[in-house]
Amino acid sequence: MTDSTRITSALPSAGLPLSNDAASSKPVDAKIWKTATDFESMTVGQMLQPMFDTIDTSKGSFGGGVGESSFRPMLTTEMAKQIEKKGGLGLAPSIYRQMLEIQEKKRDR
Repeated sequence: MTDSTRITSALPSAGLPLSNDAASSKPVDAKIWKTATDFESMTVGQMLQPMFDTIDTSKGSFGGGVGESSFRPMLTTEMAKQIEKKGGLGLAPSIYRQMLEIQEKKRDR
């Protein structure tokens, strides 16, 4: 078993991957983990965007206008970040492992 396959889940309280065998695994690379979670957040945001695009707010009392169209992308981004913080879709650990494997392959060359 390689070091990169030992990381299997996410530790919600710290937001970092938890390995199965902590004594023999490599330390967690916080930069790579942040990149993986940011990518998952962006993916969730891209999935939420069409949902908001189909809502017709022009007929409501408080909907529509330039203000809403300006702030809607920010709302979608923040909702995606919160979904990711609560566990998201579970993409971050897989992305993290793949990024580590790519990095290790580049070092071996």
